[in-house]
Amino acid sequence: MVVITVAIASFIVPFTSSSVNVALPAIGRDFGMDAVSLGWVATSFLLAAAAFQVPFGRLGDIYGRRRFFLAGAATFAGASAFLIFAPSASLLITMRVIQGVGGAMQFGTGVAMMTSVLPPQERGRALGFNTAATYIGLSVGPALGGLLTDNLGWRSVFIVTVTLGVVILTLAAWAIRGEWSEAKGERFDLTGAVIYCLMLTAVMYGFSELPSAVGGILIAFGLAVVGVFAWWERRFASPVIDLKLFTRNIAFAFSNLAALIHYSATFAVAFLLSLYLQYVKALTAQEAGLVLIAQPVMMAVFSPVFGRLSDRVEPRIVASIGMGMSVISLILLLMLGTDTPVWYVVMVNVVLGFGFGMFSAPNTNAVMSAVERKFFGVASGMLGTMRSIGMMFSLGIAMLVFSVVLGRVQVTPDVYPQFLYSLRVIIIIFIILCAGGVAASMARGKVRK
Repeated sequence: MVVITVAIASFIVPFTSSSVNVALPAIGRDFGMDAVSLGWVATSFLLAAAAFQVPFGRLGDIYGRRRFFLAGAATFAGASAFLIFAPSASLLITMRVIQGVGGAMQFGTGVAMMTSVLPPQERGRALGFNTAATYIGLSVGPALGGLLTDNLGWRSVFIVTVTLGVVILTLAAWAIRGEWSEAKGERFDLTGAVIYCLMLTAVMYGFSELPSAVGGILIAFGLAVVGVFAWWERRFASPVIDLKLFTRNIAFAFSNLAALIHYSATFAVAFLLSLYLQYVKALTAQEAGLVLIAQPVMMAVFSPVFGRLSDRVEPRIVASIGMGMSVISLILLLMLGTDTPVWYVVMVNVVLGFGFGMFSAPNTNAVMSAVERKFFGVASGMLGTMRSIGMMFSLGIAMLVFSVVLGRVQVTPDVYPQFLYSLRVIIIIFIILCAGGVAASMARGKVRK
């Protein structure tokens, strides 16, 4: 029941994100939002999710993972209910932040709960199943989101989210009776958690504000706080993040780095292709969703296969090959233009989805296998944070390039050449990042003795 409940939770969050991506043009028309502002509809969720996952993971280790998982499911569902009736762009983005907090509670504790109830030789298969649920959410999101947006309006997407949230709450409350808190009795590092959230928020928000001076100041402030955070964590008996996990555990450190780089280099692709297909290729939201479904379908099909393989083969080998496939798919995206056939976009999504499916579950298995049980919540939260920061950076790179090349204008036929040029610049940056990520993935070493 833990595996099933966590898998449904792993489905609902990416389903919401991917369906909202397809609905962005409709949201933009309703509220008169430009491309940069539309990016914030997606980014606001990621910002909140990244900032709170590690603190909630640590709270789960101490006070009970099921307890915080339940609270996260309720928060996520409640914010979704408010989003159905959002009257303005500002309130829409605010509710997406609250959704991110709920998502952080679930992501920071869900994988940790799953790892707690499974022996090491079965984790890869279960994590592959959980990863598949994530990608099924990504698969269904564009298609169903496009269908709902075209026929019932973009607000109907959140009706589905509320319904699924009730299912998760019911299962977690009535079907899961156990509780897991291997760090019970240790003090929670509230000061460290506040410093951590402040540090992460400043850096990520600052990155999204580049190239303005405010963005640079926020990033500089956030980086300065890193030193304060490290100093505080070293003097606290039970820190929110034990820095030894990074300084003395190479497998843990480089597995998280690999996740950060891979998501930074690939997450915004769906956002970019959604805009490309609906603006340049003049597809409807529903048609664009059907094209974009190819990538997550491949992820869902192959994640359990490669997750199980990582129980027998060193995860770094499987994950590194998967990231190499992602590099190939990004290179293929450089060929996009006004005359590119839709089948070509589908083909590239197939390659990217295969690479992603080959990377994600083995990498998660490597992270969770590299730490002892009392750190499962922190490890789960840290991996989720790397994922969220990577997603945030990915969208941030796209928004930064759009700001410099396009400016804050709506995408119309007059600016299609600049839009396509922006897209190629973004993809080149992603290729460089992902190629470096292959090296980080290979450098992690062995997680099995």
